[in-house]
Amino acid sequence: MDRIVISGGSALEGSIPISGAKNSALKLMAAALLSDQRLTLRKMPNLADSRFMAQLLASLGVEIEWPVGADIAHLHAGTVSSTIAPYDLVRKMRATFNVLGPLLARMGHATVSLPGGCAIGARPVDLHLKAFEAMGADIVIEGGYVKAAALRGLRGAHIVFPFVSVGATEHALLAATLARGETILENAAREPEIADLAACLAQMGARIDGAGSGTITIQGVDSLSGADYSVLPDRIEAGTYAIACAAAGGDVLLQGARFEDLAALAERLEAAGAQMTAQAGGVRVRRSGPLRAVDVDTQPFPGFPTDLQAQFMALMCQARGVSHFRENIFENRFMHAPELMRLGAEIQLRGNEASVTGVDHLIGAPVMATDLRASVSLVIAGLAAQGETVVHRVYHLDRGFEQLEQKLSRCGAQVQRLRGSEPT
Repeated sequence: MDRIVISGGSALEGSIPISGAKNSALKLMAAALLSDQRLTLRKMPNLADSRFMAQLLASLGVEIEWPVGADIAHLHAGTVSSTIAPYDLVRKMRATFNVLGPLLARMGHATVSLPGGCAIGARPVDLHLKAFEAMGADIVIEGGYVKAAALRGLRGAHIVFPFVSVGATEHALLAATLARGETILENAAREPEIADLAACLAQMGARIDGAGSGTITIQGVDSLSGADYSVLPDRIEAGTYAIACAAAGGDVLLQGARFEDLAALAERLEAAGAQMTAQAGGVRVRRSGPLRAVDVDTQPFPGFPTDLQAQFMALMCQARGVSHFRENIFENRFMHAPELMRLGAEIQLRGNEASVTGVDHLIGAPVMATDLRASVSLVIAGLAAQGETVVHRVYHLDRGFEQLEQKLSRCGAQVQRLRGSEPT
């Protein structure tokens, strides 16, 4: 397996280009199934997850032109040759489950394996299925597969989510575009990626109001056309590099990042002693003084994102004072804490809460990545630590960070990837 070796102690100076948002791109790719015309997606992130989604779509009959390394993908579902998404192509990543709604809306039936994905929480799909049942679908779960049918087509419905769910909101939104009549989604998630998905669907001919708010209204249409659409910048990637700059010190421009998507992080970084400011072409991050401990309470957007909690904990490991973390989204998202403690961090865990007492410095050590965001938190800690940190199992990183070593190295970090098997 590949591993990343980091020699800490170098401040970050320069600029980092922010890729297209993974969490948006995956759902935009699924939207290609809703139309028999070509969907062109620009600023596509070249990641293990997005390439895996392309593999699944190809198995359903979608023609895909997306050269290795290119950031423009052409998807054409002129003919859907299969409505079955098998276990082997769904088990590795939850987002692949989102082909169910588009297949059901366009073809009237679909059989999709229950999803797999990260080990950070159970994240059941019952809200997705209840939304489709409200739209008139018959659903049976057999042998680990969801078998859904709406042979007369989906119909509009009034759906009130019992709690905010990004995945269920996106999935219901995809299916509702081709449902007969009006669909209202209440207590909908408000993440920028949902507004991005709605904007692409609107360009394809969907009629959607309220995306980005708690209530989304969709007027179903008979068919959707193709589109040429650019994926929004990845706020989690941008936030990760902002935290990396705060941890290592320095001055970095995050090219293409949108400050409005990072407001909750900017407020916490400011309290901790770093500055984030909007500039032409992106967001600037600076930190030269000491870090102060601040608390983090993860919430749905526009609150502090759970996908930046591990990174911020790495930052707080060297802050003056005690910081408190409360994880409200996923029940198993402190798996990075024991690995941070291998670097000398002082962390106490109590269920969904953690307390971090800042230390004078971290010391490099071998550490093991457990999931996508946890893995990059170890990289951030390694940038600030004294000596050498080796991060193992970095295939997790490749799911969500494009050219991480190159982007950090161009800003002065001493980071390299060692490929192949590890020494015995």
